[in-house]
Amino acid sequence: MLSHLMRENATFRKTTIGRRSVLSLLATLLPALLWAQDGSTEAEPDPHDESRYYRLVTYPLPDSLKLEATGAATLPDGRLALAIRKGEIWILENPLTESNDPDAYRWMRFASGLHEPIGLTWHADALYTAQRSEITRIEDADGDGEADAYLTAAKGWGVTGNYHEYAYGPAFDGEGNLWLTLNQSMGAGQDVAGPHATDFRWRGWSLMKPADGGPLRPMSAGLRSPHGVAANHLGDIFATDQQGNWWGTCPLLHLREGVFHGHAEALRDAGRPESPVKHPGDLPKDITTAEAISRVPGYRPPAVWFPYGKIGMSATALICDRTAGRFGPFENQFFIGEFTESFVTRVFLEKVNGDYQGACFHFRKGLQCGVVSLGFLPDGSLAVGQSNRGWNSLGTRSYGLQRLVFTGTVPFEIQKMEARPDGFRLTFTRPAKGDTAANPYSYAMTSYCWKYHSTYGSEEVDTREVRIVSATPSDDGLSVDLVCEGLRPGYCHELNAEGVWSAGDAVPLLHPVAYYTLNAIPAANP
Repeated sequence: MLSHLMRENATFRKTTIGRRSVLSLLATLLPALLWAQDGSTEAEPDPHDESRYYRLVTYPLPDSLKLEATGAATLPDGRLALAIRKGEIWILENPLTESNDPDAYRWMRFASGLHEPIGLTWHADALYTAQRSEITRIEDADGDGEADAYLTAAKGWGVTGNYHEYAYGPAFDGEGNLWLTLNQSMGAGQDVAGPHATDFRWRGWSLMKPADGGPLRPMSAGLRSPHGVAANHLGDIFATDQQGNWWGTCPLLHLREGVFHGHAEALRDAGRPESPVKHPGDLPKDITTAEAISRVPGYRPPAVWFPYGKIGMSATALICDRTAGRFGPFENQFFIGEFTESFVTRVFLEKVNGDYQGACFHFRKGLQCGVVSLGFLPDGSLAVGQSNRGWNSLGTRSYGLQRLVFTGTVPFEIQKMEARPDGFRLTFTRPAKGDTAANPYSYAMTSYCWKYHSTYGSEEVDTREVRIVSATPSDDGLSVDLVCEGLRPGYCHELNAEGVWSAGDAVPLLHPVAYYTLNAIPAANP
């Protein structure tokens, strides 16, 4: 036990920074040492074992079905529809089955002949998917289980033979409007100023088709490779994007009309008469993402940054938890797929000064390859479609389908991290042990941002320590208010709370690190 704790504390020292003391060591070790003195000789459960809380079910697939699942949607009768890269939609009729026998599952091909569909949703009694050149509504009018109508729901953007010209979606907002996002054309050969300029129109934009049937409209510019697009519980639309040029790391973006998100190559269409985005002019050189907020006209920062290498390298699908607690204590939060490192992350959002910002957290690792689609099933479990085509990802498979099932055991986690005028409020999923939550040395925090430039990616820059002045837990132990010195708007604030342990069973936080994107500090109440 003691050797295990020494190893844990060594990890703690490596992964936190700032002033540390003997109090920090005691805050980390004392609860576990007291726990170990109960005389028990049984093997201790690993407090960092994610499978205790969310077990992983792997679907065995027929040899003939190469399930590179690029979209997932649950049908009203509980069946699971999956779009696959090679242009088909398959339906799994009994997705809640748990068996290692492929013959225990009933698969049916519903649609075919599609052009690399990415995204799938059920809306108004039909399936919708994004092909390269259109959004398609797919119907089964005679009810025989096979599609008999492929209807164009939206079209009107540029398409060439460029490899990266994906379309993603669609998602429907709270008013029933259809949204999609478009990948940039990448590499040489983009004749954006010549006679073929229209072939590239609206690449790197979000587009919206009004619910009343009006024409497709451009909405926001500045996207690179916005794989995931989804609505939150309030009906607002968000998209993930990929680290690369103009993106120092992956972001989560709130899509709305007239916004420039940051990727400059999309500005080639800002001069079109139907564009709601005003061209910001020549972009400043040698600035950071924090400086861009005030120095680039029309620029709106991401709601959340995912620090590169710390919480993934390639954000993909996203979905809002609307399961009313059947997936655990994270209702109305987003879950995001990670391609390269094959895991799922979690995002809490709040509004400050009218705009979204919030924190991201690790959630569940160990999937069999890159995550490219997500869909909640009727029992509240999360279907995870996977592929590693085009880029390498961790894991043992090239494609597949798995399911994350909440076991009913609530993990000790930071459920929410909310900004306050003088720091942050942490809300836990279970009560925290008071003396650990009240100890400022249980926490460490830094802030940093990224370079805003056309170069591919960026290291973290302008890193500073944020001092935890005080920590005041609530009487019930479910929250703690941190007063912080050195908060900076426009910066990502990385919190490590490894010194906080749960009340009762005295276990550490399952995922003690949170990354809060502090675009604005809330004003103090009078």
